[in-house]
Amino acid sequence: MSLPDSKPPGFSAEFPAADKKSENRIRFLQIIFILIFAVYMVRLFAMQILSGDVYRTRAEDIARRTSVIPAQRGEIFDRNYNQPMVFNTDSFAVSITPAEIPQGEIENLITRVAETAKISRQQIEEKIPAQYYYLYQPVEIASNVPFATIAALAEHADSLPGVSWQSKPIRNYVNNLGSLSHIVGYVGNITRNELTMLYNQGYQQGDVIGKAGIERQYDEILRGREGSETRTVDVRGRRVGDTNNLRVSPEMGKNLVLTIDGSIQTLAEKALGERMGAVVVTRPSTGEILAMVSYPWYDPNIFNSNELGAEYQVLINDTNKPFINRAIQANYPPASTFKIVMTTGILAENSFPREQTVECPGEIHYGDRNWHCHVFGSKTGPRRHGRLNLQQAMAQSCNIYFFTVGRDYLGVERINSYARQYGFGEPTGIDLPGEVAGFVPTQQWKDRRFHESWVPGDTMNMSIGQGYTLVTPIQMANMVSMVANDGVIYKPHLLKEVRDPLTGAVEKTVNSTVLHKSDISHDVFETVRNNMRGVINEGTARFPLNISSVEIVGKTGTGEVGQFKASWHSWFAAYAPYKTSNPEERVAVSIIVEAVNKWEWWAVYASAVIFQGIFAKQNYEEAVAALEIDQGPEFRRVMQGQVIQERRE
Repeated sequence: MSLPDSKPPGFSAEFPAADKKSENRIRFLQIIFILIFAVYMVRLFAMQILSGDVYRTRAEDIARRTSVIPAQRGEIFDRNYNQPMVFNTDSFAVSITPAEIPQGEIENLITRVAETAKISRQQIEEKIPAQYYYLYQPVEIASNVPFATIAALAEHADSLPGVSWQSKPIRNYVNNLGSLSHIVGYVGNITRNELTMLYNQGYQQGDVIGKAGIERQYDEILRGREGSETRTVDVRGRRVGDTNNLRVSPEMGKNLVLTIDGSIQTLAEKALGERMGAVVVTRPSTGEILAMVSYPWYDPNIFNSNELGAEYQVLINDTNKPFINRAIQANYPPASTFKIVMTTGILAENSFPREQTVECPGEIHYGDRNWHCHVFGSKTGPRRHGRLNLQQAMAQSCNIYFFTVGRDYLGVERINSYARQYGFGEPTGIDLPGEVAGFVPTQQWKDRRFHESWVPGDTMNMSIGQGYTLVTPIQMANMVSMVANDGVIYKPHLLKEVRDPLTGAVEKTVNSTVLHKSDISHDVFETVRNNMRGVINEGTARFPLNISSVEIVGKTGTGEVGQFKASWHSWFAAYAPYKTSNPEERVAVSIIVEAVNKWEWWAVYASAVIFQGIFAKQNYEEAVAALEIDQGPEFRRVMQGQVIQERRE
């Protein structure tokens, strides 16, 4: 008897298909987990072992803050290299790193910093506009900050995220510099426009750069190389750990030694006095500038303030324009000093015999007007010189002679040519920014400018240094230097040496460079010198320049200004000594006293004081006493009468 089948219907000894699928899924997931784990392990090994140094550096960088250590600018000395005209003093600067400020709190923080640092909120907002809010780079908001302000900020450092400060030296201009301000210039924080142009030269936001004068001209030499300090900080920006090995020391800028002679600069400054105008004293044999004065001047220390206040506004609005260096940035008609150019042309071209005379009746009628010989005539009418040859015409500064010879014999084209040989109409290339070129007119220029033809009257005006011709005082100094040097003009320069700031060793010496070299003969220049000496011995300058310390060669000039109410610039351009075996002794002086001053023909007297001071080795007071000059109000009134009388005689 067989047992009935005890297995239920449909029973199978093998697993159902659903169980096999589940097992496959589990195995697949196990493999996936193993692969993911292996990938993570490989990645972790690569990050921690193979690339560990890279990621550690990145981690450290996130916790590091690098600050700039400003370099001290080089100091500036006169040629004697004893006392600096400009040096550095310790101060502080405050910066804000916008990205370190919690979102939404920057407006409140700016207000608090402005109140604590006592600077305007507007100033901070101008330096940190909205597009800077995500910068991790510190932005300097104030310099020349006193220590008391830094202490106040430090007391609230935990509640002022992103605010930092550092030592930052500022420029100190000795004794307000006076007349040296136009030479030395001043510095200031770099602007956005300047940064755009100078970024590729290594300049950065917050840098201090030269804005004018020598500070600007030689900024790359003076500025030095900034250092840096990298520190590790916590989440609140507080320093942690030892980071001494992450400091790069700054390198101070080079010291500059100028050609300026401090004693001559003071002498020239006092000789000009508070008269609108300029003085240039040069050494013709080298082109060195011994003194350069432009009045009025300004105090460059005002630019150390974070906000330029009322004093700056007064200077900006001053109609006398104290920021203009009149020695190189102001154009004037050369007046009768231009007769040096005329005399050179007449002699070199042999266009009119030097001994042949021209009758001076005091005035001549030409075209539709009367042409006068002198601004000042006699009581009975225009001053008459009578018959004059070239030497006498130069000594007496006779306009009628030069009107006639310039118009009828020399001509505008040759006058223009000789003016350019003397360097007029183009910059001298002096190492100061902003020099203007002056102007020498041509027939073509007048036609293009005014749509008018050049007429003989224009040539007559040009022949006596009036009309369209314009020159600068530095060009006038070059003119007399060319006469002294037999036709050679050396490029005027202010930099004498570059020195190491620590050892004082000379690293660079500036050599003389020829600017112009004429092919005019020695005999021509010898005659020009003799004729210029006649101006001093028997001509228009014989009274004020009758000094015994040195023989002077020069030419006066009275430039008429104004059409309806005329006034006069007072010019004098000269050099001394007249004859010497050592050209290094020679000194050239160019002075302009503007027509806005009370008329006193002061340029000639100022020159006398300067020459007396240089060659008699006297200061201003001693030179004035030796020349018996009294600069009081009564002297000015009397001297004006003496000058007029001198011309009447």
